[in-house]
Amino acid sequence: MSNNLIITIGRQSGSGGKEIGQKAAEKLGIKCYDKELLALAAKDSGLCEELFETHDEKPTKSFLYSLVMDSYSFGYTSSGYMDMPINHKIFLAQFEAIKALADRESCVIVGRCADYALEDYPNRVSVFVTGDDETKVRRLAERNNVSEAKAKEIMMKTDKERSSYYNYYSSKKWGDVRSYDLCINSSVLGIDGTVDMILAFADAKMKQYRAAQK
Repeated sequence: MSNNLIITIGRQSGSGGKEIGQKAAEKLGIKCYDKELLALAAKDSGLCEELFETHDEKPTKSFLYSLVMDSYSFGYTSSGYMDMPINHKIFLAQFEAIKALADRESCVIVGRCADYALEDYPNRVSVFVTGDDETKVRRLAERNNVSEAKAKEIMMKTDKERSSYYNYYSSKKWGDVRSYDLCINSSVLGIDGTVDMILAFADAKMKQYRAAQK
């Protein structure tokens, strides 16, 4: 197993999870992968990148939809793989891309069940970022230039989609404290304070991991 540090970040909509991931990566001098992961998975799998964007952290589609969309996919030639519904192909390609990243370099990965994909990696630090509803709604309203009522709709819809996606593909429950190493409310410490807390936790866990290897 490599000595790479991999921080995975699950996040509630409006919690600032993506920004937190980017800042944590910047402080560590490593890359943060969010939607960039879609392009990597598409390149490695040979599947159309638009399919990854369509299915990105979205609830699984119906089996009929999967069969129809299969005509637009291409790539893997093994019969077992070709028999899979398209949403399963997309997830598997992302799953493999995440593992390849973890084996290759230290990085921060935002969303996409990365904590589950790397469940057997002792050098993985899994984080879930939550926040107070008032703070999350305000952040979303400012970021999307919409009313707070509309921002609340966006927040609820996005969290529902992420939860459905995670719960469908993983053996764990999205947002459940038992599914992560660290759960943190970004509304308490703010973005920068949350970044510092995550990095302190990651440093402590990696010291234990490296000591155990000696």
